[in-house]
Amino acid sequence: MIKIEGLEKMSSSQKLAYAKLLLRGQLEIESNFRALEANASAILMAVLDDLNWAGFYWVEGNQLVLGSFQGLPACTRISYGKGVCGSAWKENRSLRVEDVEAFPGHIACDSASRSELVIPLRKAGRVVGVLDLDSPLLNRFSQEDQEALEGFVEILEEALD
Repeated sequence: MIKIEGLEKMSSSQKLAYAKLLLRGQLEIESNFRALEANASAILMAVLDDLNWAGFYWVEGNQLVLGSFQGLPACTRISYGKGVCGSAWKENRSLRVEDVEAFPGHIACDSASRSELVIPLRKAGRVVGVLDLDSPLLNRFSQEDQEALEGFVEILEEALD
């Protein structure tokens, strides 16, 4: 059981550091990647403020396929280069979108989402999946958030086999 305490006293940067610490702790006690992936999305949803969706999509052929997540039911498949997730995969870089309505080709899996951050997961330099975070707030994700969450993803990448 993961015990999450004291969040109300933490700043945003402290919460991001705490999320990484919790994930690192999971890597020490669990080797099953599916379990790690599931707890990674749960950690983010529990620790970070103002999220309405946190989860993963995994490369399967020319599509991203839904993995573990927290939030409302989501799109199960996203094509290469489509939406924020598919674009982050194609461009092999993180994409931080302040207003999803202004993103060309945005895929609205949850109509409440207003901003989004997508971070690729890589194995041997090749994108194998993405972490997708959605918020009901415009401009929810800062550069600091992006950098810290890229560090979170790097921890998870250590467990990719």
